Amino acid sequence: MKKKKNIILVMLVLLGVVTFLDRINISVAGSEIMKDLDISPSGWGWVQSAFILTYGLMQIPMGAFGDKHGHRKVLALIVLWWSCFTAFTGMAGGLMSLLFIRFMFGVGEAGSSPCSTGVISRWFDKHEVGKAQGYVWAASRMGGALTPFVVIPVMVTLGWRSAFYILGAVGIVWAIVWYWFYRDKTETITITITETEDVADKSKKPKIPWAMIFHSKNFWIICAMYFFYAFGSWFFFSWFPTFMELGRGFEKSELTYAIAVPFVMSMIGNICGGYLTDYLSKKYGLKIGRKAIGSACLAISALCMFFAAFIPGKMAVFVFLSLCFGIFDLMLPSAWALCIDMGKNFAGAISGAMNTAGNIGGFFCGILFGYLVQASNDYNMPLYMIAGMLIISAVLFAFINPLKPIIRNDEEDNSI
Repeated sequence: MKKKKNIILVMLVLLGVVTFLDRINISVAGSEIMKDLDISPSGWGWVQSAFILTYGLMQIPMGAFGDKHGHRKVLALIVLWWSCFTAFTGMAGGLMSLLFIRFMFGVGEAGSSPCSTGVISRWFDKHEVGKAQGYVWAASRMGGALTPFVVIPVMVTLGWRSAFYILGAVGIVWAIVWYWFYRDKTETITITITETEDVADKSKKPKIPWAMIFHSKNFWIICAMYFFYAFGSWFFFSWFPTFMELGRGFEKSELTYAIAVPFVMSMIGNICGGYLTDYLSKKYGLKIGRKAIGSACLAISALCMFFAAFIPGKMAVFVFLSLCFGIFDLMLPSAWALCIDMGKNFAGAISGAMNTAGNIGGFFCGILFGYLVQASNDYNMPLYMIAGMLIISAVLFAFINPLKPIIRNDEEDNSI
């Protein structure tokens, strides 16, 4: 069983790498694509947000789809889908075709995080989920760190379109291997749900208790917290390479490491955060292990984002944005582990809803960033906005009660 879990975790780690290679490649190639297809900063904001829109809106249905139909078929299907549209990105001929392709690309990638969380919730014990989430999210950041090393050399030698063809092929290989190797682990649970949702027949798969979920105060606070957090995270996934090149004057030769190091910091933050949240939760309880870490990391990262905008120069922005990315992702395993702590066997649906809220925030960040830059001719202005959003997220995280589950078991005291 342990060997099986380790192989599954390795597969999810590889998926995290592939997910972000496919997601960040368009940001690394951003300046070349804008020039080649004659796209303005505001238009590029819509390109970034077209993906974020469908990626966000499809989180809940994809998470629920994986929970209901099994993650073997669902993950293989969605990775195959988005890998095809990764390759199609290289065929774009202008703004409208690029908008459509990225819109459809987001439909597939939406299932990656909630379905991975669903797999972890079924195969890993409660004291292991933080570490498992930490490794998966660290892998995604590794994908972001590797992207400039993959995309920039290919762009220089073969052109930006070839980078999308190559990365699309990598995702197709992963989907084939996953479908061949993975088998769903099925189990039933007993829950307290509304009268219309009867799961007394254990031979049937339990329905997702949406009425219970939507009546939970914790659920809405988690979603709001992630909405404001995503203003910061989506800057790094969308505008960051363009900001460093056009806003702070980094050359292509400097850009590779200027992009990679913050993602490496984020990777370290995710791994350390995963171990830290599990250790502190086991020793001091979930209030310390989950929400204290989350709130503190978000507040500190907001200060780093403010200093990155306020202090001029290449080195200052490189240092503070690297710290910002590493520190606020230190809290990421805590946030996703909360979905398992509080969502139980419906962690895929809960995490999908949380990520939907986050990606709605990312959608607005992508668009507002472009319009603010175009209106002010200043790439620093949007960073102040992002710092404010991170402060709000820190405050909201402090109001989450991790001892009150969103999905209640019969044996639990519902008055906790």
